[in-house]
Amino acid sequence: MAIVELKVPNVGESINEVTLSSWLVNEGDYVEVDQEICELESDKATLELPAEEAGVIKFVASEGDDLEIGAVVATVDTAAEAPAGDSKDADKKEAKADAGPEEKKADAAETPAEETAEETTYATGHASPAAAKLMKENDLKPEQIKGTGKDGRITKQDVQDALDKGVQAEAKESAPAPSPTPKPAAASGSISMAGGDFSREVRTEKMSRLRRTIADRLVEAKNGTAMLTTFNEVDMEPIMNLRKQYKEKFKEEHGVGLGFMSFFTRACVLALQEFEAVNAQIQGDGKTLQYHDYVDMGIAVSTDRGLVVPVIRNAESLSMAEIEAKVIELATRARKNELDLDEMTGGTFTITNGGVFGSLLSTPILNAPQSAILGMHKIEQRPMAINGEVVIKPMMYVALSYDHRIIDGKESVSFLVRVKDYLEHPEKMLLGADPVQQLLGL
Repeated sequence: MAIVELKVPNVGESINEVTLSSWLVNEGDYVEVDQEICELESDKATLELPAEEAGVIKFVASEGDDLEIGAVVATVDTAAEAPAGDSKDADKKEAKADAGPEEKKADAAETPAEETAEETTYATGHASPAAAKLMKENDLKPEQIKGTGKDGRITKQDVQDALDKGVQAEAKESAPAPSPTPKPAAASGSISMAGGDFSREVRTEKMSRLRRTIADRLVEAKNGTAMLTTFNEVDMEPIMNLRKQYKEKFKEEHGVGLGFMSFFTRACVLALQEFEAVNAQIQGDGKTLQYHDYVDMGIAVSTDRGLVVPVIRNAESLSMAEIEAKVIELATRARKNELDLDEMTGGTFTITNGGVFGSLLSTPILNAPQSAILGMHKIEQRPMAINGEVVIKPMMYVALSYDHRIIDGKESVSFLVRVKDYLEHPEKMLLGADPVQQLLGL
């Protein structure tokens, strides 16, 4: 008997542990070389583990287990012979390959439906992680999609093709209207009161690998830094007027919309170049500061799996249009779970926008080992005193959380005031004959 161990591969420098999220085969199945046997979830992404040799598989780990890098997931008995059915199928395939065109047509016509159904495997109709996520977002069922992947596996492209063909719309249109159901009797875990029965059931589920990592890092940042937050407010009217005036020309010229994020990114980049401590980090020994002559801007993105922070490399070298395009690309891929590990590590500063969810004011937590993070918030029409008169202005509160071990109060406040100044006077971000159009690349 020749036994081959299938182990957790090294999936990234900063990842020491993964979670076995699901098996893609059954124990005792005969697996082929490179056949995907299970899905492993890290704090960054989900990957599939292929079989290194053909043979009968035996599970060592279970679904939901946390496994260190190098841990054994399963074993494969390479001395085991393939099931007889597989060899017969192989003989049939060879015979069909040698047969002439007429014989192939006759053979296809004589093949009973039952025999075709027997060719399905465990992978048939099983969706890859990316495909499963897209199916969930669009309320699609596996039976609505024909898998074209290995052994009938449903790929992300299969789901996209189905959506393009209107499968989702047809499913929703054909779905019968829900009929009213009688009120169930009080079940276990519920209590009866004058107003009716009220449930008191409790549901328990294991935290995902990403959620646990986020929790650990937030606690580490809170307990391991001298974190403070300073606040200010920004009059968004100048930027809103610019967007209204130039949005059509900007999109025609660059193919992307003109959003707020490019203005904030550009303002922060310029301010970071002036206040270099805000773009610095404390090294692991706690005695050394590392300064950067570049800005790798982290953009916080909320996904179904949790909060991720893809990084825009060398943001100081990008135009407004390039920043907008990069933000859209990274956010889209983050929500589809398509980001690489390198795209979510190494940032020097982060911007997070709670305003898209309606947050008026918050204190963002540092994205360690970075020394500062800027929080954007909801734009609100508020009465402001301008030159002795009350004027209604679109205002946004901004918050800068920073590590006081690196950044003094004077630097943090001055940095945020400088960002505010750039946002309220966008022409200061770039000097030229026509600074606004030059800033926008028009």
